Amino acid sequence: MLVSVIILGLTPVWFSLGNALENPGLGTSIGARFAEWAREHGGGPVVVWAENLWYSHHQPPVGGVPLKGAIPPPPSSSTTSSAPSARLPSHLPVPLSIRPLASPAIPGEGVWHPAGRRVDGLPAVYESYLRPDPVHTSLVVGVAWMDTRLLKATLYSGRTIPGGGPYPNTAPIEPRAAKSLVAAFNAGFLMSNANGGYYTDGQVIVPLRTGAASLVIYRNGTATVADWGRDATLTSNVVAVRQNLDLLVDGGRPVPGLNANDTSQWGYTLGNQIYVWRSGIGVTSDGALIYVGGPGLNITTLANLLVRAGAVRAMELDINTGWVNFAAFDPSSPTAQATSANGSDLLSTMAATPARYFEAWWSRDFFTMSARSGTG
Repeated sequence: MLVSVIILGLTPVWFSLGNALENPGLGTSIGARFAEWAREHGGGPVVVWAENLWYSHHQPPVGGVPLKGAIPPPPSSSTTSSAPSARLPSHLPVPLSIRPLASPAIPGEGVWHPAGRRVDGLPAVYESYLRPDPVHTSLVVGVAWMDTRLLKATLYSGRTIPGGGPYPNTAPIEPRAAKSLVAAFNAGFLMSNANGGYYTDGQVIVPLRTGAASLVIYRNGTATVADWGRDATLTSNVVAVRQNLDLLVDGGRPVPGLNANDTSQWGYTLGNQIYVWRSGIGVTSDGALIYVGGPGLNITTLANLLVRAGAVRAMELDINTGWVNFAAFDPSSPTAQATSANGSDLLSTMAATPARYFEAWWSRDFFTMSARSGTG
């Protein structure tokens, strides 16, 4: 009798858990979905303990060389001067190659490759590949550079992050928006772990925190990474703010006292000394956005990569295998729709695919970068 009562009393729990395990929006694997469900139902500390235990026994390999093709050779020729129009649109200068952190460098390491749909004939996104540090030399991370003069940013919101809604911009990306879509990438932590706020559509969904690292989008579509209250404030020109922890990079350097063992300031979801899939976003001195994502990163190596790629301010985005994703889209014609079929992940080893941005079940927030004008 008692067992029957207990089972009956737990029926809502089994129902909730069952739905979670069938929801691809909570992760790419059953384990990831269970972890997300547990976090949302008071099991966060247990999940963190289990993840730390697992990762501490599955550290990335030391030494070795990357898989063949992980770092592509340098492009044979530049495509930046191939625009058909005599008068080029306003654009940022193509970035210089990234100086590798591991030595000797592999041919093509740190070299930029144009990616995605052209904007008025010009590449608006460049991608580069390099090893994350001098120790884990078999791993490769990806870096994406985005021209904010050619591209405009949009924050897409979801029922899981930030919660609430419905929102005008949410998955799936609508066909009209897909006609100018060039790239999409993940946002930050669950709001319960982000130590920051969320603003969109004229509403403060989660209170904004002074001093928090913030990706700020303005009415004209430009975006920057800011220390909230110092570099940006909530004016009528701001249309979206996504906060996540504190700045990792400030003044072109990793922030003073950045410590991989400190889980209080830069996130406690996983110990920051743990090497896992991580992502981050930064802004350069001339306003370009820099995305870094890949395996085998702790908080300090992520910061070092963002600095090496040219970021003057940068913040961590989401971490763990299922959440780190950057995709560029290259449709067959200049104004054709971007789809999962013509999207390519920054790294072939990313567990997520571009399809998530075109599915109604995708319930986390993300960013898109779209062409500012007619493409050609």
